[in-house]
Amino acid sequence: MKHTKISVVLLALLLLACNEETPISPPIIQQEPIAKTVIDEAIISSLQDNDEFNWNEASDEMIWSALIHGDNILTIGYQPAGETNINSRISEIDIRQEAWVTTSDDIITDVVRILERENQEFKEEDLSLRKHEVLPFIDVEVTSLEVVKYLRSLPTVRYVEPLGYEVDFPTVEDGRIESSKGCSNDPNYGIPSNDYTNISPGAKASWHLYANNVVNAWNSSTGSGIGIGLIDTGISPSQDNLNGNFNSGYSSGRYVHKYGFYVSSWWWWASPDGPDDDCGHGTAMAGVMAAPRSTDGSSVGVAYNANLVAVRGTGDVVINGGKEKTGVADALVYLGNRSDVKIISMSIGDVFSNSKVADAVRYAYGRGKLIFAAAGTSTSWTNWYGVIFPASMSETVAVTGIKESGYTRCDVCHSGSKVDFTVIMERSGTENHPLSLAMSGNQPSTVGGSSVATATAAGIAALVWSKNPALSRSQVLDKLKQTADLYPNKSSSFGWGTLDAAAAVNH
Repeated sequence: MKHTKISVVLLALLLLACNEETPISPPIIQQEPIAKTVIDEAIISSLQDNDEFNWNEASDEMIWSALIHGDNILTIGYQPAGETNINSRISEIDIRQEAWVTTSDDIITDVVRILERENQEFKEEDLSLRKHEVLPFIDVEVTSLEVVKYLRSLPTVRYVEPLGYEVDFPTVEDGRIESSKGCSNDPNYGIPSNDYTNISPGAKASWHLYANNVVNAWNSSTGSGIGIGLIDTGISPSQDNLNGNFNSGYSSGRYVHKYGFYVSSWWWWASPDGPDDDCGHGTAMAGVMAAPRSTDGSSVGVAYNANLVAVRGTGDVVINGGKEKTGVADALVYLGNRSDVKIISMSIGDVFSNSKVADAVRYAYGRGKLIFAAAGTSTSWTNWYGVIFPASMSETVAVTGIKESGYTRCDVCHSGSKVDFTVIMERSGTENHPLSLAMSGNQPSTVGGSSVATATAAGIAALVWSKNPALSRSQVLDKLKQTADLYPNKSSSFGWGTLDAAAAVNH
């Protein structure tokens, strides 16, 4: 990859953007969009050089071109004139107040005015938009470069981003591995007997529960009374242990609630699909966190007496499509507003940030939620990349997976300075992974990557909070931190180190 050429292209685009005047009059003559390959190269170059990419660093032309190559949906983050630094207080904002309503209405009016000037046949009722009910952003279907330029000139606009743009990463020719996007969860009939222990009243405890000292923690806490929110691909309706048998064996007095915010329809205003898992990843993560300690030979979850609120926000594990970004953002707001949910687990992400989802993460964080996010698992790119979004945000707790001997990350796991904790989830000799629930039946599946590490960490946090229900979020996090095995020295790749469930519960 020729970084010099890409940097020159980016510099030229940025200089052009800086020299443009506010494009109200005369109208801009629409030009050819920048080629998708050029945009992809610029994004990948930024990721390799800076470990991040943000649309606010791109030119107007690059954003417009990405809009054209995507789904034509532009996300506009707004704020009233004079408002600054709203990120830390986004959960306190009421966008129904006059100043916020006026700001959003003025932006929509200006967009309509520009589009009417560009096309005399365009009418206001032709504008397709969605104004979020809680967060200060608007999704608008447009293909106008002038709209992009004008919006980015406004002090009332926080960001302008193409919602549905997806990067085409190089494939196996560059040594990368093809992506299944995490969608597989079949029973594993070849699990060695030393990878689990049969425990009463008839469940299987995965080997990694012992490696992270979870089984000893059960002497003090099983997660009772704590609600864990899972944002993932949903839950399989065919897995009885996450449905009718959620209370079975030693698991009792708890509930599982299921919701869906992901829309798979090509029509971006369509209704959500529902809570059912078509991928398998969400079912596996739910099993790791909260599967019952049952009598049927299935695998037990870390917090087997915790409540579970599972929300389908995506179709797979990568938050790269517009529908996934919208679904995840809506899921975060929903869980943020549930008083019974203290912990949110997100074993999903993408290599670069999205401001709509970031707004929603900050909203849930502002509502007091302890948010765990996967540091990254290389499914469609090699793990030259560091911690992915949203685990890269300061409002989330980034978790990655390591092997059971020493600090060697799992074969497909990411690491980096933004990692907070590690979880042992890959055997050194066999590279076998932890047990979880398959899409149906009692025979366990196995699951790897930073995904299972994140779900395990969320379950451990539930054990700690259940033992100490009066603690604040920061106090729970301190217990996890102070009992991790590298504390008080933080590693540049593995954070505070491996979680010790029993030590954290009893600290």
